[in-house]
Amino acid sequence: MKNKVSIMALLTFAVLVSSAGSACSQDFPPTKGVTLYVGFPPGGANDIAARIIGRKLAENIGQSVVVDNKPGAGGNIVANTVATGRADGSVLLLSSIGPLSIASHLMKIPYDPVKDIAPIVMGASFPNVLLVSPESGLKTLKDFVDLAKNNPGKLTFASTGSGSASHLQGELFNQRAGIDVVHVPYKGGGAATVDVMGNRVTVYYAALPSAATHIRSGKLIPLALTSAKRVELFPEIPTISESGYPGFDADNWYAFVASAKTSPAMLARWNKELVKVITDPDTAKLLKQQGLTLAPGTREELTSYISKESKTWAKIIKERNITIEQ
Repeated sequence: MKNKVSIMALLTFAVLVSSAGSACSQDFPPTKGVTLYVGFPPGGANDIAARIIGRKLAENIGQSVVVDNKPGAGGNIVANTVATGRADGSVLLLSSIGPLSIASHLMKIPYDPVKDIAPIVMGASFPNVLLVSPESGLKTLKDFVDLAKNNPGKLTFASTGSGSASHLQGELFNQRAGIDVVHVPYKGGGAATVDVMGNRVTVYYAALPSAATHIRSGKLIPLALTSAKRVELFPEIPTISESGYPGFDADNWYAFVASAKTSPAMLARWNKELVKVITDPDTAKLLKQQGLTLAPGTREELTSYISKESKTWAKIIKERNITIEQ
């Protein structure tokens, strides 16, 4: 009987210690600060949004929030880092559409976007904009299509990486317009912007937030938006849909996620804190000035949206027989 009591006591003590350790590791806010990963270089739309939100988040929770840029493979490298990394609530990722709804349909990736990554809240959505250099002489989407039809396989379109939203949007427009424009992938928006400014690539499907300054300065000419509707920031820029291709609607978006091993309680707390930041009037104003549309909601709503987007792009990838080199 003594042995049985001793064993039970030890087991109970072990469970209590384990529970206490788990509770400590899930403290909020994380005592060592928060790392907010971005899968693209500094200066792009993803990075801009992360830094605006990160500053207010740090103020609200009273802990440091460090934005860490880990570019490569269209955001898939950092997605794997988060999927397999710390699950104590101290690591977040502001992911683009690629790692969550596109990559698994194009290539073998070391993480499962459904099983290994936990959705927290939608960060923002926005259209991409087709940009050309003033040196190109192109003024409208029709100008671009006419030039492409007269020069099949000779024009190029830049994207932020193979498998990214801008890549697939370019392929989708190739299909809709019946043109053959060659894809040129970049590791982020900065290098693509430089090359389209220099007229070294014909057109760049750029995130509107990162393109806004160059559009205002006249250094780049916007031809059309990929969204279904025009945006308040640039009401003069037409959409692809109203430029002769009705029904074209391909928004880009960023969402906050974490490792799926993170506790449900921690994920729920992060949803609450991030919704608070995104809906803060000053923060919302800054984000909207970048051309972002804000629609933060529940974790369940984001999960459903990611699944819907995954099915949409899987269909397009199959129809276009899109592949990428690995």
